[in-house]
Amino acid sequence: MSDSFESTITSLFGNGNGLHQQVLASFPLCDVTEEDLTQNPQFCKLLATLTQHVDRTGLTVSLKAELDKAEQELQNQRRFWLWSESLYRGLQEMTQDYCVRKHRSSVPPDQNKFYETMERCLLVAQCALKLDHSSTPNLDQPSVLGLTPQQVMELMPPEENVQRMKASLPRHVERHLKEKCLSLLSYYQPEWEHESEGLKSNKLVHLSGLLNEEKRRSETLKETSRENTVMLQRQTQLYLSEMMKCLQLLQTLILDHRLKIQTDLDKKKLDYFESKCELVLQKIKTEMVEIQLDTYTTETISTHRKIREKLGSELKAGKEEKQAAELSLSSFEILGREFQTLADEYCRLRQEIDMKTWALKELTQNNDA
Repeated sequence: MSDSFESTITSLFGNGNGLHQQVLASFPLCDVTEEDLTQNPQFCKLLATLTQHVDRTGLTVSLKAELDKAEQELQNQRRFWLWSESLYRGLQEMTQDYCVRKHRSSVPPDQNKFYETMERCLLVAQCALKLDHSSTPNLDQPSVLGLTPQQVMELMPPEENVQRMKASLPRHVERHLKEKCLSLLSYYQPEWEHESEGLKSNKLVHLSGLLNEEKRRSETLKETSRENTVMLQRQTQLYLSEMMKCLQLLQTLILDHRLKIQTDLDKKKLDYFESKCELVLQKIKTEMVEIQLDTYTTETISTHRKIREKLGSELKAGKEEKQAAELSLSSFEILGREFQTLADEYCRLRQEIDMKTWALKELTQNNDA
């Protein structure tokens, strides 16, 4: 049994590195390196066996089939919804364009009738859809204003107008979609904007193919980027493991084979730096002395002395004035709160006098002018 199992694995993936590479490629999301597979051969064989029952994302074959079926059904539902939603949005855009044209210029009566009928049909259908609770029969939802879908449908335009609108609707929708496609074509290739109508229509036929081709190219680039990311993660992990080995080896070399003359070498370097530092300090001191000699000449020193004497005398006079002011202030503080009130009133009166003096001066200047 074991021999047949190993022969099957060998026939599918080969031996040695080929088996490891195939397993790693089959499980790109698994954080496993080739070294792990080499050290655990039984685990490698187990992963190789699992590749026959699961895909690259880890899903089983049956679950993958069910998922594809559900995805296909979802795509069909989404395609139908997009078709109906696109048609509804297109009709709304046509109505909005009609409103803009109506305010900018006159619109023929037949177009007025067509767009008014279409707008009313859209509004009634939207209201009826909002009132229809048939999709949720188990929910007891109150009706809006007591209305039912049948009552709202009675507000539809006359049947004759509706039939006439339906008859001309494909032509208007086709024209509107063609204009949007031409706008999309001009956005996709701006240099085609000034070409003739026939040439634009011819290029419009191939626009979907060009967009699909670019979409496929984008998906291919995304897949390549995803594969490169996985490969980069593996290479980074391998690089880090190799770096750790190199660091361990380097640490061993430093600890076990350190140079015996390292102490003497460090001492000599220390003496050298001390001597160099001392020399730099002496040079700094010399430069400072030269700067002082160049800055402070005999005349400068005498002038500084005179300035110092003058400043000293002014400082002494300021201190005496300060002491006198402090004595006056202390004598004023003896008078208490009543003097403080009088002082505040005096300050206020001085401010009013200054203000009125300034106003009188300005008024006098204006009168003279």
